[in-house]
Amino acid sequence: MDIAIITKTTALEVADESAWFKSSYSNDSGGACVEIAACTDHVGIRDSKDRTGPALLVPTAAWSSFVGLVCTGDVDFGTYE
Repeated sequence: MDIAIITKTTALEVADESAWFKSSYSNDSGGACVEIAACTDHVGIRDSKDRTGPALLVPTAAWSSFVGLVCTGDVDFGTYE
């Protein structure tokens, strides 16, 4: 999976604030949530607690592949502690 990380890029440079969203399964209890923004050729990913902080840019095709693997259960993330 090809992932392009653009350094020195902030979430505000990736997309307007209104473009970012997080899963409806997320809540505001202060957990580890990410938000995404669909851009022209990439998907922006940022920390929901640091909305003006750094953002990761992933090509749209790579993001679609990742989401597909998660939805089918074909990926093992191991244990998070």
